[in-house]
Amino acid sequence: MSRPVRLLTAAIVTTGLAMGLLPPVAGAESGGAARRGAAAGKESAQEQPFNASRAAREEKAIQDARRQQLAVKESALAAKEQELKKLSAKLEAQVKALEESKKRVDESMKVRSTAQKKQQDEKVQKMVKLFKTLRGEQAGQFIDSLHEDLALTLLSRLDTKTVAKLAPFINQPRVVKWISENLRGK
Repeated sequence: MSRPVRLLTAAIVTTGLAMGLLPPVAGAESGGAARRGAAAGKESAQEQPFNASRAAREEKAIQDARRQQLAVKESALAAKEQELKKLSAKLEAQVKALEESKKRVDESMKVRSTAQKKQQDEKVQKMVKLFKTLRGEQAGQFIDSLHEDLALTLLSRLDTKTVAKLAPFINQPRVVKWISENLRGK
């Protein structure tokens, strides 16, 4: 064997023995092998501190490289975590703004609906006044020409005395329907 190969083999065996990876060498060897082993052992003993320290340095370098990689990954992870926190805060702010906007729209729709209902009630009240002032026959003809829902709403808003005055001039099934709805409580 050449000297570098013997040194490398001795370093591997020594490192393996030191780390507990290889079992200790048995004492019963053949004569030639024992002399070669002793000669290799002397060389290895002389080179062992150098090779063991070299292996230790290499192992330390590997561990340092791993630590450095872990530190880089950890810092990248921390940066991503900070970015996620910022995005989360931004999203929460947007959700809050949207909820507030929805609340304002709902309030606006409620106000608008109330105003439209009030305006519709005022219009119906004007029509009630108009039908009270009309002659019975003329008012009955107008009510008969209205859509059934509108006619029933108008009859519901008129007082009983006016409806009694208009009833003979209104389509009888319509009057009967109005009476039945009032009796049922609609």
